Amino acid sequence: MADITPRIIDCFQTINTIPRCSKNEARISAWLCRWAATHDLAHRQDGAGNVVIRVPGIPQPAVGPTLVLQGHMDMVCEKTADSTHDFTSDAIRTTIAGEWLQATGTTLGADNGIALAMALTLAAESRSPRPPLELLFTVDEETGLTGAHHLGPGFIEGRILLNLDSEVEGVFTVGCAGGCDNEITLPLAPVDLPPDLAVVSLAVEGLRGGHSGVDIHEQRANAIVLLARCLQSAAACSAARLIGLEGGNAHNAIPRRAVCRLACRPKEIDALSALTGRMQAVLREEFGEVEPDLTVSLTAGESPKAGAKGLSAAQSAQVRHLLGALPHGVQGMSRVFGGLVETSANLATASLGDRQLKVITSQRSNVMSRLEEISAKVEAVSALVGANASRMHAYPAWQPNMDSPLLGRCREVYQRLHSWSPKVAVIHAGLECAVIGDRYPGMDMISFGPTIQNLHSPAERLHLPSIGRVWDFLTALLATFTTGAK
Repeated sequence: MADITPRIIDCFQTINTIPRCSKNEARISAWLCRWAATHDLAHRQDGAGNVVIRVPGIPQPAVGPTLVLQGHMDMVCEKTADSTHDFTSDAIRTTIAGEWLQATGTTLGADNGIALAMALTLAAESRSPRPPLELLFTVDEETGLTGAHHLGPGFIEGRILLNLDSEVEGVFTVGCAGGCDNEITLPLAPVDLPPDLAVVSLAVEGLRGGHSGVDIHEQRANAIVLLARCLQSAAACSAARLIGLEGGNAHNAIPRRAVCRLACRPKEIDALSALTGRMQAVLREEFGEVEPDLTVSLTAGESPKAGAKGLSAAQSAQVRHLLGALPHGVQGMSRVFGGLVETSANLATASLGDRQLKVITSQRSNVMSRLEEISAKVEAVSALVGANASRMHAYPAWQPNMDSPLLGRCREVYQRLHSWSPKVAVIHAGLECAVIGDRYPGMDMISFGPTIQNLHSPAERLHLPSIGRVWDFLTALLATFTTGAK
């Protein structure tokens, strides 16, 4: 472990004491401003909560262009079913297992808290040569790159940007997919339930989940998709009606758990229980080692109380047909970049309220016309069952520039340090570079970072040795901008 790594981890652990779920970054934004003031660094906060901290170069007077180091403040807040963690108040608890740092029952927040920690540690370090820096920290990246969309003219001055939001050390990312979410609403009119019905809960859980851009190619199971399949099969042996349904937590996370409540005739419970067992066996065979902990369960509950309401048989069919027909998973592979997912869809969340079903889907593509195609398909499927699908959080693709001067410099520095060439990649996940490049034309950008696995799930973990290697590369790269050498 490099000598600097403990300092970076100490900073990261401090950041992890500050709750910072997406759209709740006020405390971490204010803390960053206080940190800058404590270190006598000029800083600015915009109306969205984005923060820029200006760091003088070393030595003074500074020589070379201003470089922007960029990361996002927010984290995806996922936890295990048995976790009592409160993301609005509790610190993330971590443990070290061998070479890995991981959390206890929750997401770790290394995506993208480790970027903040590395940038702040660099700003506080006074020995390594560097050009003037702008540390740009954005809000609400995970739910739609919202903070980047709010960046205004003149908020940053640099036109060379190092994004620290990639997850495999030794890989330079130079392009990413564009994306678009759909919010689907299906109006419903619950009816009175007969008093002689029984209530059961049908659950699909124990799935791996993961990042809908990074992990979609692994064909991990989607709990909402599997629950819809179970409901379709159940319709053949039961007239059960939907009372409630919940699945998924974030637009960019593959759902790990989905559960619904059904009202059925007591005599149908045995048939539903047998069906549950068969579906679990079928799904475990389909997904094999990809989802070793997949479970499908049926649990009996209390009978409906007087005046209790649920969906009619026809409305229950609307819900299961919609969830069963919406696209999910890889929709096409790139013809330009071998092995790259070009287009995908993620059936992300579903929630049955008093008078409507609300569904969030997330589409991605490196080809904007294909993004339009898959988003239009989501809207068409929704219209067929009488639902409305509105688009939100759209962002463009970041088109790669293989002749980028920054990329050439990064390659040379990396090879000088390691005696082998780094991998250059275009990814299917979204990065703020796409929006920042659109907001500030002429920006030369690259993305890299230490190794993080299982993003957006409680299995997220950070590879500690990779932090030191990324630090060595980052400081060596910055030094070249002060000497003019490559």
